[in-house]
Amino acid sequence: MILPSPSLRALAEPWPWYVAGPLIGLFVPLLLLVGNKMFGISSNLRHVCAAGVPGRIEFFRYDWRGTGGWNLAFALGIMIGGALAGRLLMDGADIALSPAARDSLRALGIADFTGLVPRELFTWSALATWRGLVMLIGGGFLIGFGTAYAGGCTSGHAISGLADLQLPSLVAVAGFFAGGLIGTWILLPLML
Repeated sequence: MILPSPSLRALAEPWPWYVAGPLIGLFVPLLLLVGNKMFGISSNLRHVCAAGVPGRIEFFRYDWRGTGGWNLAFALGIMIGGALAGRLLMDGADIALSPAARDSLRALGIADFTGLVPRELFTWSALATWRGLVMLIGGGFLIGFGTAYAGGCTSGHAISGLADLQLPSLVAVAGFFAGGLIGTWILLPLML
């Protein structure tokens, strides 16, 4: 896809760390100014369930509009922003990976680096296989269990919890990174 203007082409480039980092860091004080200390994405599943199944299960009986309305809007903004970025900012170039990462993925049978994600893993035909279903269901279970066990997701712990100097968030973030390394270097090669 040809980008419509030079200004959109500039947005397609990654922002430097010294711009993106402080912008993310300023999000926590902004939340404190509006009176909310909680930030995260995993709690949105509870809000959606509370909206869809009111009164049936005790865990979902709470005022989801008052506590989670802004968070649901934030999650919707992430989805819309991702869809717009995928449509407007894609320039047809390959995924930006180092040569070593490409070689490692090729050794696992992944060779198509066009688009946003490898097509060998993220197409309907790949997900409809036993391997794809195990990865999809197993990955979903591990993410759901991990966020429930840790009391939040990576964005909640790494952005809000660490900014609030909470020791459980530091432990959770260390666990998330350890789990990511185990998943990348041990589980993924076994699955592929």
